[in-house]
Amino acid sequence: MSGTTCETETGYPGTAGPGARIGTAQGTALLLGGVLGPGVLALPHLAASAAGPASIVAWVALLALSVPVGLTFAALGGRFPDGGGAATFAARAFGPRTSAVTGWWFYFAIPVGAPAGAMIGAGYVAPALGLGDTGTVALTCGLLAAAFAANHAGLRFSGGVQLLLAGLLAALLVAAVAAALPAVRPGNFTPFAPYGWEGIARAAGVLFFAFVGWEAASHLSAEFADPRRHLARATVLTLAVVGVLYLGLAVATVGVLGPRAATSPVPLALLLQEGAGSLAGPVTAGAAVLLSFGAINTYIAGGARLGAALARDGALPAPLARGAAPGRVPHRSLALLAVLSGALTAAAVASGIGLDPLMRATSACLAAVTAVGVAAAARLLSGAGRRVAVVATAFTVVLLAACGPYLLVPAGLAAVGMLVTRGRRR
Repeated sequence: MSGTTCETETGYPGTAGPGARIGTAQGTALLLGGVLGPGVLALPHLAASAAGPASIVAWVALLALSVPVGLTFAALGGRFPDGGGAATFAARAFGPRTSAVTGWWFYFAIPVGAPAGAMIGAGYVAPALGLGDTGTVALTCGLLAAAFAANHAGLRFSGGVQLLLAGLLAALLVAAVAAALPAVRPGNFTPFAPYGWEGIARAAGVLFFAFVGWEAASHLSAEFADPRRHLARATVLTLAVVGVLYLGLAVATVGVLGPRAATSPVPLALLLQEGAGSLAGPVTAGAAVLLSFGAINTYIAGGARLGAALARDGALPAPLARGAAPGRVPHRSLALLAVLSGALTAAAVASGIGLDPLMRATSACLAAVTAVGVAAAARLLSGAGRRVAVVATAFTVVLLAACGPYLLVPAGLAAVGMLVTRGRRR
């Protein structure tokens, strides 16, 4: 109910008070920004490289996984609205140490994933504008700066911007898929699985980047005017939109592009060429900006609030929690994310590291967060909610294994997080 207070186990309130003003429309836009992110620009290529036409199987499996995962996080966020999100759920179900580790996975994945998202968007925009490597770096930094500035202005402002961008983005992707589908050729689906089940598993591992976002919205649950009602509605609407767009894009990419889907880093641009011709370049650039900004904006918003909650609960330095409350911008946590994101962007540019490792490292961390979140739901919820959470947990654990050696990233963060938390509690 609106205006109720849910106490966390550490005694800190997660309220849906008068400062929380997000409704269904803005919530749906923020969720779409988190789930329908810039990965959609590059991931069809990476998935096709890993599995060939059978990458469609990975897309379908992950869409099926998104339903119980999305509904589970909506149920948890509605029942326990708090900026800690999955970390708060973990605290209730498994205790403070698991909570701290879960929070670290999400918080420190953002400075890796946000630059990756900005790089994807810049990689599409720069060629359309005739810019070289320097221009691409400048665009990457510009997208990051814009998202941090929007969050600095407040969630109501950034949510309003996101609502407009989400509508434009959905219309653009529908138009791209509709224009390309008549060019689908059945021969492009054979051989269907040239790399077998191993290829499908590898495709699923990288595609998880396209299906995260539910855990990000849980950090914004206390900002909803009515978390129980509005978050559930926003989740259902997002599931419907994402399902249609992702399936259409997956089929069109393989069916229209054939072998080019595995070799071109800009598959959406090639699809648009089928229907838009010379307009494909600027249209793709526009889509890249919308996708990149939307996802980065949502994750920064959730991460900033998580950082304040972690500081409140002793998992990060206490000053990060000062001035943070539902409806208010956690400026200190936001500033730390900005510094870390800038540093990692500079390191990635200087080292020449590609998108694939950045996206896989981010996916591994967020898959770990999702696994803990749905496992917590299996203990905290009852009835149908618990049954859905059990299904979500089983799916997520299987998918987590598909991340392979990149699981070393969340493992390393877990070790550091436990050491820091243990030291602060002495």
